[in-house]
Amino acid sequence: QLQLVESGGGLVQPGGSLRLSCAASGVTLTYFVLTWFRQAPGEEREPVSCIRSSGDSTKYADSVEGRFNISRDSARNTVYLQMNNLKPEDTAVYYCAALRGPCSRYASPYAYWGQGTQVTVSS
Repeated sequence: QLQLVESGGGLVQPGGSLRLSCAASGVTLTYFVLTWFRQAPGEEREPVSCIRSSGDSTKYADSVEGRFNISRDSARNTVYLQMNNLKPEDTAVYYCAALRGPCSRYASPYAYWGQGTQVTVSS
């Protein structure tokens, strides 16, 4: 059974950086795509970026273009989300989710989810 655990969230000032980690256990991530989603209070969960086993990625959120980068370390069975130049509107709970199939911007196909990590951008 695949289990995902996110870490790396916290409070950061606007313009700051954070790196989120999504550590997988139980099953290798080789056959899965991983997507970072985020959910702000009162908002729907939105996809941020998806990465395939090849390392190719798809960004879904236009607002993070040029600021966020997704990567994966197969040896550590971990996926990362590097977030730079953070803005208050990036404040949300960030979730990683795994899917055995093609990347999807919709939450429903993802069978495996982490518990989420809070990111708060505020001065």
